Amino acid sequence: MTGEDGRRRTGRVGVVVNPTAGKGRGARAAEAVRVGLSRAGLTALDLSGPDADTAEARARTGLVQGLDALVVVGGDGMVHLGVNVVAGTGVPLGIVAVGSGNDVARDLTLPVHDVAASVALIVAALGHGVGAPQGAPDGAPGVRTLDAVAVSRPGGPVEHWYMAVLSCGIDAAVNDRANRMTWPAGAGRYVRALMVELAAFEPFGYRVTMDGQVWQGDGTLVAVANTPCFGGGMRIAPNAVPDDGLLDVLIAEGLTRAELLKVFPRVYKGTHLNHPAVRVHRARSVLIEPAARYGAAPPVAFADGERLDALPLQCDLHPGAVQVLARTLEG
Repeated sequence: MTGEDGRRRTGRVGVVVNPTAGKGRGARAAEAVRVGLSRAGLTALDLSGPDADTAEARARTGLVQGLDALVVVGGDGMVHLGVNVVAGTGVPLGIVAVGSGNDVARDLTLPVHDVAASVALIVAALGHGVGAPQGAPDGAPGVRTLDAVAVSRPGGPVEHWYMAVLSCGIDAAVNDRANRMTWPAGAGRYVRALMVELAAFEPFGYRVTMDGQVWQGDGTLVAVANTPCFGGGMRIAPNAVPDDGLLDVLIAEGLTRAELLKVFPRVYKGTHLNHPAVRVHRARSVLIEPAARYGAAPPVAFADGERLDALPLQCDLHPGAVQVLARTLEG
C-alpha cells in the first residue's frame, strides 16, 4: 500500500516511552497508546530503552526498517529525542504529552495529559495520508510541516536538533544546577537552584552573530526560540512561530541582580519583552560565543530542556525539517 506522498505504507508505528515522565504517567500511558494504535489497525512497535541513548538508537533502527510514524510518550525531553530521530527523514512525529512541562505540545495545541485524545488525533492524522496535509480541511487532523533547528560546533557537522528553545543564560544555569541537586524533590529543587545562582550571579559575556549582524556584551538571558515556551510554561519568546522560517533570538543585557529578580517572573506571561533591557532579533542562522571581556563564562546550553554543550554553538533553522501529527491549522 502506498500513501499520497508516494511512500510505501507499512501500518507500522514506532512507540518510544519515557516511563518516568510526569511521575510515572509515561509508564501508565504506554499500554493505552499501544492498545489504541492496535485497535486502529496499526502495528505498534515498542522501541523504548532503558536510557535515552538506547531508545534513540532503537528508534533510528525502526526508521530504517520502515515506519509510518514515530510516536513519543512523555514530556519535552521525549519530543527532543523524537525530533533528533525524524528530522529530515519525512517520517512524521506523534506526541503523547504526559510529562511535567509539555511546552511543545501546548504550543502546537496538542492534547496534554489526555492519552485517548492524543491517540485519536494521531490515528486520524495518519488516516489523512502521511506527508499530505494539503488534503485535510483547516483544523482537521493531518501532518503539519514545521521548522527545526540544527545545532553544531562552528564549522562542524550537526550534533543535535531541537524543536522549541535553546537557552544559555541564567535559566540554563539554574536548570543545570537543579539537575545536579538531590534535595528537595519537585519544583522546590528549581527554586533552591535559582536562589543559589542568584546569590552568586554576575552577568555573562556573549558575542552573538545573527545572519551576519553582531551583538556583543554582558547578558542575563540569551535564548534562540523556534516556539514560544520553555521551562514548563515560561513564555520566553511569545511571538515565535514554528513554521515562519525565522528564529526569535532574545537577549536581555545589563541586568543587575535586583532587576533580574523583577524581570524573571514576568517571563511566565511574556511581559518581560516590555523591559528596555530585553530585545528580540529575528534570524535564520545564529552563532553564540563566549566573550570573556564582557562577563563570566556562560553556562552550558539547554534545548527542549535537555543539556547540550558549552559555547560556542551554531544554530541553523531548517524550514520544514519535521512533520508532526497534529491539526493542520489551528481551528
